[in-house]
Amino acid sequence: MTLQEAVAHLRARDLTCLVDPVLLDGKVAVFTECVEHGYTPLRSEIMAAYFVAGRDAAQDAFDGGLITEGELRQKLADLSRQVLS
Repeated sequence: MTLQEAVAHLRARDLTCLVDPVLLDGKVAVFTECVEHGYTPLRSEIMAAYFVAGRDAAQDAFDGGLITEGELRQKLADLSRQVLS
């Protein structure tokens, strides 16, 4: 079962998910792209979680004034390249 299928399964049964739907949809998109790049489902799940954690950490650093907008864009580009290449 893929992450997307699991989410659909939960939603079909009106089960509450503790993760913000916007974040979950983003993770599903990254997971799907990882699978399309040839990663196994387990590795795709790990890579998607890594990507989301890195993205969130970079955004938090920017929001906290620790990095500039240019540094944020660079970190996100580097992260995408690392995970999806």
